[in-house]
Amino acid sequence: MLTNAEQSILSLARDKGVMRTRDVSAAGQPRSVLAKLVLDGRLSMLGRGLYALPDRPFSENGALTEVSIRSERGVICLISALRFHTLTTQQSSEIWLAIPHKAHSPKFAYPPIRVVRMSGDAMTTGVEERDIAGTRVAVFGVAKTVVDCFKFRNKVGLDVALEALHEAWTGRRVTADELWHYATICRVANVMRPYMEALGARP
Repeated sequence: MLTNAEQSILSLARDKGVMRTRDVSAAGQPRSVLAKLVLDGRLSMLGRGLYALPDRPFSENGALTEVSIRSERGVICLISALRFHTLTTQQSSEIWLAIPHKAHSPKFAYPPIRVVRMSGDAMTTGVEERDIAGTRVAVFGVAKTVVDCFKFRNKVGLDVALEALHEAWTGRRVTADELWHYATICRVANVMRPYMEALGARP
């Protein structure tokens, strides 16, 4: 028979997907109950201060929340951002995460991550905050993500960058001004110019 506190915490985990220790405290429930729920197999401990139901369905967005919770300075980027914005058919077994150039790379076993380092305006502009199951997730917007794919074409492949540009432009998800703005910031305007002009995205 579950106690009221146990029922409340399990309900919170169901709603959140990934629950933090502070979420339990904010809900007015004792943190001490967490250890018992883990011991009983009713909760899984994902990492320090992170919990979830053991039978929770896997979702890519759920993996994004887990990464975001553990890396407060990180921003979802490149392939993972493309998939979030439904701009690619590419699959990835890793979550792509941009972090500041001198920041320490986050370490955890799951989900697997692919770290990309950025600096200056390239790291801080074009960031959008999305809410996924009550968790704040920082992800680069469509235009910035397309430009990043050209910037890091040696990592993702030029074919991925071209697909992203085509999908974003033909789907009217970006404007020429947005693309040129970020292309200038990321110093890939000359690289992108022939492909953008072929689509009619002129400055």
